[in-house]
Amino acid sequence: MRGLPLPPIGILLHSPPMKPPACPMCEMTDLLDLPERWECVTCGHEWEKEAAPEQARIVKDAHGNVLADGDCVILIKDLKLGGTQVLKGGSKSKPIRLVDGDHEIDCKVDGIAVALKACFVKKA
Repeated sequence: MRGLPLPPIGILLHSPPMKPPACPMCEMTDLLDLPERWECVTCGHEWEKEAAPEQARIVKDAHGNVLADGDCVILIKDLKLGGTQVLKGGSKSKPIRLVDGDHEIDCKVDGIAVALKACFVKKA
């Protein structure tokens, strides 16, 4: 296998699972992915990598309404908590707090602190 050129220092990105940024100079997406920077193969422009921006998490209720911290919600069905305790459908919560995880909502319903999935509530 003699005579083959050595691979480039960076990796040429053509169709990665994540869309690469476009070159700010020529708008092309053929880039070398170097450890601290991007380099455009087309025009040679180099720029620093930026940390990926945090996307705001959007939580929607059972009817598709966007929920925010401080909203009040109403249960759309009875929810069993364990044992014999049940939260009745139609119960209204105190102001909610959105959290990360499987259960997106932390709130109090009927004086009980619970974590709820957004698919079981509607915005009040």
